[in-house]
Amino acid sequence: MLCAALLLVATAPSWAADNELTAKEKADGWVLLFDGKTLDGWMTSSGKPSKTPVEDRCINPHRCGGYMMVHKKQWDHFVLALDFKISKGCNSGIFIRTYSLTPRPGKDVGFNGMEVAIDDTKGAGYHDTGAIYDLVKPSKEMRKPVGEWNHIVVTCNKNLIEVELNGEKVTRMDLDEFPKPNLRPDGTPHKFDIAYKDHPRKGYIGLQDHGSPCWFKNIKIKPLK
Repeated sequence: MLCAALLLVATAPSWAADNELTAKEKADGWVLLFDGKTLDGWMTSSGKPSKTPVEDRCINPHRCGGYMMVHKKQWDHFVLALDFKISKGCNSGIFIRTYSLTPRPGKDVGFNGMEVAIDDTKGAGYHDTGAIYDLVKPSKEMRKPVGEWNHIVVTCNKNLIEVELNGEKVTRMDLDEFPKPNLRPDGTPHKFDIAYKDHPRKGYIGLQDHGSPCWFKNIKIKPLK
């Protein structure tokens, strides 16, 4: 019986259940941002509680009552990992370094940060999943079909932003290469009147409501020193 017990321990899975951390993740410095049960630590970008409750142990920002669901703490240099699942026709995104939460006149709060796009589209353009919206295209299309879970990792390290989608590194942005508003490094125009070289390197993480359901779980972050 002792041998059997030792075998069970030795072969026990090293991964955690949804919305939990493994012992190794804890030791490596990962922090869980969503417990799968409550919206503790989260609010809308308007600073109010979400009108949408936790759904099937996920955050669904659709109809939350604000432009996005926002984690209440600001983060600067980090690795963010999460799983997401889209609905048909989905238009959503993950916002990073959003500062502040007060929209500028005539602009939505999305102009205060950068968005990793999540969309029910085909291709690898500026508005497709994995893109840094309207700024940097992904190198390839890696999103799984509607209804399937995707795993995404977003790294913000000083001036560099990188996106890994379903195990493939697809997007890299060097903020220092964006010294002028409305211009990409190759001289083509983008929609944002912002010089990202000078954009704040600390801000809020947000999950966008852009008119359709999108589910997020296993939201965890590892601060970088």
